[in-house]
Amino acid sequence: MSARTASARAGRGLTQFNAPRDAGGQRSGTEELAVTVQIATGRKGVPHVRELARWARLAYARARRGASTLASARLPRGRTPLAVTIRIVGAAESRRLNRTWRGKDKPTNVLSFPALSGEIGDALELPVLLGDLAICSPIVAREAREQGKSARAHWAHMVVHGLLHLLGYDHERERDAAVMESREARILAQLGFDDPYASAP
Repeated sequence: MSARTASARAGRGLTQFNAPRDAGGQRSGTEELAVTVQIATGRKGVPHVRELARWARLAYARARRGASTLASARLPRGRTPLAVTIRIVGAAESRRLNRTWRGKDKPTNVLSFPALSGEIGDALELPVLLGDLAICSPIVAREAREQGKSARAHWAHMVVHGLLHLLGYDHERERDAAVMESREARILAQLGFDDPYASAP
């Protein structure tokens, strides 16, 4: 399932941005990641498109090196550019997606939809779709308040968490969860945020 499919149903009210590169472009040695941001709900409290894209690109660059065996096998070889869509949704759409694809009838903070297939993209030298993220703005705002953290820090965590899922990380088993959480904490530290899993003092 792709958030692009959901966007086709959204119709009115959808704003889409192809996030530009940072000034000066990508740093040497960093694989390309094209980021599209779709805003299908109110923009109040949503970080700037550039910031969402920066978080996604850094998470991708750092996490790809340690991606699971399954994810590594799915990723194209060489420097084939990849693409991801970050779709910002309201509670109703998040609930609908969560119910349809996970059987849970409630909104949730972030949903990840891996969509990497890629042979056509490789042949045409176009970005290969890594997958889509659907981040629920009101849930992120509520959780940030409940957890006593800044909304910006929680938004960054949701982007990083979702990107790791697209790269094959998971938290179904205790060991896998420990690996994923450790990776998240290191990436977020590089972005200037505290460990979201650290025990409160």
